[in-house]
Amino acid sequence: MKIDGVFSGGGVKAIAFIGALEVVEKKGYQFERVAGTSAGAIMASFIAAGYNSDEIQELFEELQLNKLLDPPKLVDWLPFTKWLSLYFRMGIYKGKKLEDWIEQKLSQKGIRTFSDLPKDRLKVIVSDLTLGRLVVLPDDLKRLYGLKPRDFSVARAVRMSAGLPYFFIPEKIQGEKERQKSIIVDGGLLSNFPVWVFTSDLERRKRPILGMKLSNSADNIPPRVIKNAIDMFQALFITMKQAHDARYVSKSDAVDIIFIPVEKVGTTDFDMSEEDREGLIKLGRGHAEEFLKKWRG
Repeated sequence: MKIDGVFSGGGVKAIAFIGALEVVEKKGYQFERVAGTSAGAIMASFIAAGYNSDEIQELFEELQLNKLLDPPKLVDWLPFTKWLSLYFRMGIYKGKKLEDWIEQKLSQKGIRTFSDLPKDRLKVIVSDLTLGRLVVLPDDLKRLYGLKPRDFSVARAVRMSAGLPYFFIPEKIQGEKERQKSIIVDGGLLSNFPVWVFTSDLERRKRPILGMKLSNSADNIPPRVIKNAIDMFQALFITMKQAHDARYVSKSDAVDIIFIPVEKVGTTDFDMSEEDREGLIKLGRGHAEEFLKKWRG
């Protein structure tokens, strides 16, 4: 049975999706279209390229996550310059190694630009801070930037979506009409779970939509304890990521979402142990099995 899939952001916690995908495949479901934000965009791109859950698991098993962290070369000689990079370049890590890894894995399936994918096969969500708007790639490339969607790198689009603010140095897009380049960051800043991509009032639903979200349902999110300015900053950022989606994920949509609450692993825990990885996969598998017992599609 063909379905559409939507994957939330969540950094390295997205490894939990592998276990959930395994269960979905065993139940006989196949993804026709996929959409994602941040780490969810990485997973969506691999699925769009034709990778199955076993192959995706192999990709992550052979990968040392901390090898994707690439601070500017000067940091190796003068560690304190990391904070200068944060101030002047708006991020600590370049993100080039992440993009190169994604590009390498996609190219192994013959995917380089969006022209290598069927139309509407993949939707990637990013945040344009310069224009102050949420952007869907490749759909908005021509209208907003005068760029041809067919020529745009899928790996670059995914890297943009995974550009966690202050962690990765933001990517930039030069618009056709505007002289100023647009600063692009993590799509999760404006929509961490873009289920709306396939549930627009303008589009009649062609097939079931299955979402995977790395959190509790909106009704079960515990209140945060805020005692100081740092707690408040973290709460502000998390609220920005959750509020839009909580508003637009209706109860009718929620019945089509596998919620996978990850508590022991942080978004940027690139040094997680093999045990933690296996635990995430097992967690995703367990929640998917319970969900699909009742899901009618």
